Amino acid sequence: MFDSYAANVCACGSDAGGKLPLHSHDKKTSESCSGECMFLYVSSQKRQCAFQITPNNSKYLQEGNISGSVQICKRTHCCVGYFLIVHGQAEVDVLACNKVEKSCPHATCKPQAHRENLVKCVCNTDLCNSNINWTGVGQEPQTTRPTGSVDETWIITVVLSVVLLCLVIVALQWIHLSQKKRQTSQASLHISPACSCQITHTSQIDVTHIQLHQMVASGHFATVWRGTLGGSVVAVKLIPAAMEHVFTAEEEVYGLPLMKHASIIRFLGSGRRSHDGSWLIVLQYAEYGSLHSFLCKNTTSWLLSLKMCHSLSQGLCYLHTDLHTQEGHKPPVAHGDLSSFNVLVRADGTCALCDFGCSTILRSCLGHYQTTERTTKVRHSHAQAGTLRYMSPEILEGSVNLLSNWCLHADIYALGLLLWEIWMRCSALFQDGAPPQHLPYQQELGARLTWENLTIHVSHMERRPSIPEHWRLLRQGSSLQCLLRECWDCDPDARLTAQCVVDRLVSLHSHVVV
Repeated sequence: MFDSYAANVCACGSDAGGKLPLHSHDKKTSESCSGECMFLYVSSQKRQCAFQITPNNSKYLQEGNISGSVQICKRTHCCVGYFLIVHGQAEVDVLACNKVEKSCPHATCKPQAHRENLVKCVCNTDLCNSNINWTGVGQEPQTTRPTGSVDETWIITVVLSVVLLCLVIVALQWIHLSQKKRQTSQASLHISPACSCQITHTSQIDVTHIQLHQMVASGHFATVWRGTLGGSVVAVKLIPAAMEHVFTAEEEVYGLPLMKHASIIRFLGSGRRSHDGSWLIVLQYAEYGSLHSFLCKNTTSWLLSLKMCHSLSQGLCYLHTDLHTQEGHKPPVAHGDLSSFNVLVRADGTCALCDFGCSTILRSCLGHYQTTERTTKVRHSHAQAGTLRYMSPEILEGSVNLLSNWCLHADIYALGLLLWEIWMRCSALFQDGAPPQHLPYQQELGARLTWENLTIHVSHMERRPSIPEHWRLLRQGSSLQCLLRECWDCDPDARLTAQCVVDRLVSLHSHVVV
């Protein structure tokens, strides 16, 4: 009747007027979208994949029926293989049906680097994940040889590997020396935009002209005061002298070219007090304070909640954007500590990002991301990078490099929690009762979290904040559920981009929740 085919069907956000548009990134589809956002796979014969997993990957048991070392897939035509590279040898971590339908154009498994010491391959024929093509990967598993025998080819490979390692070490030393020379060169020298970007000199303020009136917030590394400068009300972030690395990291983000956006709090200047050596960062004053404080005291309407979510997502999208113009180059920046305490609310109801002390500037050089020495120092000085409640599963597990572009995915996870917080205080979504308190995981794990119980709940059990059951009965309820679940997916690769989140929210503006 039909040849094998696959199609994404997403009715999340559809109504009598049309369907929510899909984006190229939104290939991930979830069973949990209450039938509104599902993957439809029609095939004359279900895919069979080789099956072998470690105890930590028991979630793959749910992806199909298992018969010995073969798994018959439920919802995909792709087989997957993950291999850990240990001392130059490939060890099977996962052989199974892929968790979600993704592109798998190859008939055999061709491994590609996935994360540090981990390679991944996907393929589209029966048992193809047991047929591994290691050509060109450089990680071919070594076979066990009889005692006393010597393989000449193996010896040559080892020798060549040692020579290659020496060349890499020499190259790294040369690069390090070149960077030091470049850093000590005159500021007027041209910096190649392919591998770096210039830092705009931030405005220095005479701190004697600043008056502090009232402390409005206090954190781990700083206090925030309401003050005045030249007759205008401003926010003044006061950082102790011993925390200079936090100050310089935040000032470096504000000093990037093109670092001005309506949804990023406006930077006015910085300075240092002479009597105690403390550092000052002067910012635009947000009348309603932090998002956390605002939601504790107020509920929102449907339109106000959308306005807050949209402006928040726009700010993160701009922060993540690699922007090249005639005025300069703004590389992608990962916030690193996105929470409702680090988002401000203005008098018009829009949100603005702030607090970039844990941020990572991702400078792209020939397709690879590099970070600054300041950023590296800040990251290594934090025993806990970010606010615990908002940490993504991969960060809780310690399975990603916080100085790589993977931290962009962690920001999207935190963004999903913030959207949930805002909507949990939206009165239009709780017409039969008062909106509840809003902190993520407070209902499930209590007000005081520990690293251990959050890791078990979020990473091992793959649980997320509870989405009210009655939302699925609302006109746009299923769209909200799909959006949240695609932001906080356990697989970082499957999460939406910030731009996709902005586009989804734009489509919701034309609808009214009933």
